[in-house]
Amino acid sequence: MRPRAALPRFSSILFLLFLPPVFSSSSRPQWVPQRVPVVLAQQTEARSAPHFLSPARLDVSSPCDPECHKKAPRPSYWDLRRLLAYETLNSDGQLTETAVAIYGYDPNTSPAYSSGSSGKAQRSHVRRKRQIFGHDGRFSISGQNHLLKYPFSVAVKLSTGCSGTLVGDRHVLTAAHCVHDGKNYVKGAQKLRVGFLKTKHRDTQALSFDLSSNFTNHVEGGHVPYAPPTNDKMKFQWIRAKRTHVPKGWIKGNANDIGMDYDYALLELKKPHKRRHMKLGVSPPALRLPGRRVHFSGFDNDRSGKLVYRFCRAGEETSDLLYQHCDAQPGASGSGVYARMWDGRRRRWERKVIGVFSGHQWVERQGASQEFNVAVRITPLKYAQICYWIKGNFVDCREG
Repeated sequence: MRPRAALPRFSSILFLLFLPPVFSSSSRPQWVPQRVPVVLAQQTEARSAPHFLSPARLDVSSPCDPECHKKAPRPSYWDLRRLLAYETLNSDGQLTETAVAIYGYDPNTSPAYSSGSSGKAQRSHVRRKRQIFGHDGRFSISGQNHLLKYPFSVAVKLSTGCSGTLVGDRHVLTAAHCVHDGKNYVKGAQKLRVGFLKTKHRDTQALSFDLSSNFTNHVEGGHVPYAPPTNDKMKFQWIRAKRTHVPKGWIKGNANDIGMDYDYALLELKKPHKRRHMKLGVSPPALRLPGRRVHFSGFDNDRSGKLVYRFCRAGEETSDLLYQHCDAQPGASGSGVYARMWDGRRRRWERKVIGVFSGHQWVERQGASQEFNVAVRITPLKYAQICYWIKGNFVDCREG
């Protein structure tokens, strides 16, 4: 048993992890308000009912590295309209497709917006996916005082096995591959449920134990292997999804052949979840992030029934993707990647979702393998689209 004297020490570590960083008023990393384009729904047409044949894949791989994405041709205005059109799957099995119009966006003056549809690097041999980089830097979160406290409380589990993030009173942001394999909707997508982790009893000591063991491995290089703690006091409360929106940029072939640029989806629940949600934000350049750090929490499969939090330094980026070495396992995909910066208007620190954790990516470069975990960035256009799905109008979505 861990000595009681050690518990305050690791409680202090947790406190420091979430304490607002100390910056002068002039050097605070800030959310920069910006006008975003308008993505407006046009005509909607019925489509044939999906087959729901394949099980959901809990991770997606692509051999296209940052350079290959950067070399992809810039899509035209008409390409973007085609990519941002979307399908809506209703819980009764009815499927529709909606065309969109785009206003206030000039692709010739905006940063390169790669479609991820070309420039693939070729696999030379099959490799085992590795999603833990060095010492395991994940933290298992336990105890009612923490699971039900923001920001951990915004993380939810999908019945298809992925994770998601609350971004509205009844809306969940997740990865598209959690509900659609690029060709058709997966098994369970029609009767999709969203799980909210709760505790049956208070268990505050469990948090200190889980965090302390993982923090030692991450920071001090401890040699004690992680053993997933058992906890029979956890449970999920499930809410059915009413409808699911998926961009057509994802629905155009096998997921591995189209890159990850459009690997996001939005779920609308049948009733409000009554928890605080996290706001959307346009993804800033990685250099503007505090400590160049990103965070996300999800339900990794190797820690059943546990919410797992992690943070790491952001690596390379393209206009649509953010590469990093945050430790993750299948089940974490769909988690909302967020940052915490100063909101000058509200005069407070605020977390915003700036991406969706998609999966693992590796590429062979001159005989050497490089591996990444990848998140889909929320660009101004994606912000406009997701916000429109949530709000139902574009007036409330002009500033990201």
